[in-house]
Amino acid sequence: MPQRLLLMLFGMLVSCATTPSPSDALKTPAPVPGRPLALPVKFSEDRFFVQPVTREGQTLTFYTDTGGGLFILADAVTRLGLQRIARAAGGEDSEDWVRMPDFRNEAWMPMPEGTEGQLPVAAMERVLSELGDGMLGQGWFAGRVWTFDYPGGKLWLRAARDVPEVAPAHRVALGFPTDATGKRQANFPRIQVRVDGETLDLLFDTGAMLSLTESARKVLADERPATRATNFITRSTFERWHQRHPDWRVIEDGDTYLPGSTLIEVPRIEVAGHEVGPVWFTTRPDPNFREFMSQFMDKPVEGALGGNALRFFRVTVDYDQAVAVFERAP
Repeated sequence: MPQRLLLMLFGMLVSCATTPSPSDALKTPAPVPGRPLALPVKFSEDRFFVQPVTREGQTLTFYTDTGGGLFILADAVTRLGLQRIARAAGGEDSEDWVRMPDFRNEAWMPMPEGTEGQLPVAAMERVLSELGDGMLGQGWFAGRVWTFDYPGGKLWLRAARDVPEVAPAHRVALGFPTDATGKRQANFPRIQVRVDGETLDLLFDTGAMLSLTESARKVLADERPATRATNFITRSTFERWHQRHPDWRVIEDGDTYLPGSTLIEVPRIEVAGHEVGPVWFTTRPDPNFREFMSQFMDKPVEGALGGNALRFFRVTVDYDQAVAVFERAP
């Protein structure tokens, strides 16, 4: 199984087990309506890395990924000298968690709701240097309002229901899985886009990335880093696009994360009433999305919408209201 799927699975198993508690009040600093709070981020190749600083001056780097899990890596735990806490994981199993240190107000980040200020420790060794010290995934974003400002390179935490006003066409519903009582089961957002006249259900995935092979870098010749944001699409959908549009640019064996992956440049896509492009999609085997990822969604998905397409927008996502607002950069 590809490394990112392993990390997602680990993070989902622990973050889906947490339940919001009234005692988990957001500590100051906190956003107020109309005045969102900018988090300390490094913005690189259309991806957001949150970089909080402890009271003692130690900087952590977390990869933010709306389509990923929630964890801190073991070497970061050792570096900060954090004490592990064993928590029940079902049956006789247990998992290691750590209580996160206090952060400076000027370089602060919130903790996931329902975790009492703790993060689970990843059981695996560091497998992707791009993750930094860990991942902030669906369990971290849940229950809050966020603005992903791609043109400005900023990540904003907003007050509850503080969503920019836009034309109705630019405000779209997001899908989340719920049980028979309507209780949400996971916080992986599903969003619809249109490509070549066809509506596709995709995972809203700010963490979608690839690492270009040397041959792909030579073809693109854009002098940018190999590791960058992308979008994902199933192999079957790619083949359908390629058959209909042989003129769309294709790069074979373009991603070192999954040998044999193909890149395809789609001239235009439509999302939330906007047409943008060109955007690149990277193929993944059909089961990666139709079987594995779809089991955590409210409907089957054909791929993921990532930073390579979102880079045109300021996107505000209200998880409680299950809506996203897309503002086009001036």
